[in-house]
Amino acid sequence: MHIPDGFVSPAVAVAGAAVAVAGLSVCVRRAGRGATERQLPLAGLAAACFLVLGAPVIPIAVGTEGHLLGGTLAVALLGPWLGPIVITVVPVVPAAVGYPVLLGLRRLLPRGSMGIAVAAGVAAAVSVLAAAVLFTAEYAVGGAAGLSLRTVAVSTIGMYALVAVVEGVVTALVVRGLLAVRADLVPVAQR
Repeated sequence: MHIPDGFVSPAVAVAGAAVAVAGLSVCVRRAGRGATERQLPLAGLAAACFLVLGAPVIPIAVGTEGHLLGGTLAVALLGPWLGPIVITVVPVVPAAVGYPVLLGLRRLLPRGSMGIAVAAGVAAAVSVLAAAVLFTAEYAVGGAAGLSLRTVAVSTIGMYALVAVVEGVVTALVVRGLLAVRADLVPVAQR
C-alpha cells in the first residue's frame, strides 16, 4: 500500500523505509547470486504487468485507495529474491508474506497444477490482508491524519478484503494458465 503524505508520523515513515531498504538490500544481494539471464526478461515483463494491474485505484473513504498488489504472483513466478525486487514498484509486504504462505500451502495441498494455483491464490489473498493490517498497525503507532483508528481499520481492511478476493482469483488464474502452457515459468511448481 502507498501511504498518503502526512497519514503517519515521520518516525513511523522512517522506520518503515528502513525496514524496506534492509529487506530490499538482502533481496538484491541474493538475487544477484541466483538470478538467471533467462529470468530477467520475465522480471521486466512482470514489473510492467504489476504496474498496470495496480494502476486502477478505488478510493477509500479515509483519504487512501485500494488496488491490486501482485506480490505473491511475483514471488511465485520469480522466486523469493527477484520477486520482491520487481515488486518494489508496488508494495513489498505481499511478496515477503506471500512466499512463505505459498510454500506452506504447497506442502498441505495436493500436488499438481490445481494445488499450486490454489496455494498461490490463497497466499495472494492472505498477503493482501497482511498489508492492510500492517498499514493499520502503522497508523495505530503513528497516525497523523486525525482519523480514528477504528475508521482507518474498518475502511482499509474492509476495502482490502475485497481486493484480496480479486487478487487471489487473478493470481490463481495466472499461475494455472502458466502451468498449462509454460510450467517452467513457475519455479514454485518445481519445489
